Amino acid sequence: MQKFGRQSAAAQRAAERREREDAAPRLVQEVPDLTSLRLEIEETNEAAAGASAPKYVRRVVIGSAPALFLIQCGDPGCTDGGHDVTRPIMEALRSHRTIFTGSDECRGSIGPASCTRVLRFEGTAEYAARS
Repeated sequence: MQKFGRQSAAAQRAAERREREDAAPRLVQEVPDLTSLRLEIEETNEAAAGASAPKYVRRVVIGSAPALFLIQCGDPGCTDGGHDVTRPIMEALRSHRTIFTGSDECRGSIGPASCTRVLRFEGTAEYAARS
């Protein structure tokens, strides 16, 4: 399908993220005995003396979710940033950990300066009983 007109940078990034999610394997294929996944996510701005955005909870729909965990940077002025926490989350899930934590620094920029946001997450997973 050909696209006419010019997309905003944010719309283009969102479309690229959706394409990556669509192309990714499904979570249920990668960790078939996973029954639930809950992620508590908090993002702090290290340059602003640790100022943080409110923590939020993301409940993952196991049956249809991609095995891809991309989270946008919370700063609307950030360009080319965001957090790809796929690797640590998938390592924890494949190891059947029920509680796990991690963090990721944004690698984007705000004007000429580097973005200083850091995302921290705590995951809680449940698995089907092994027979």
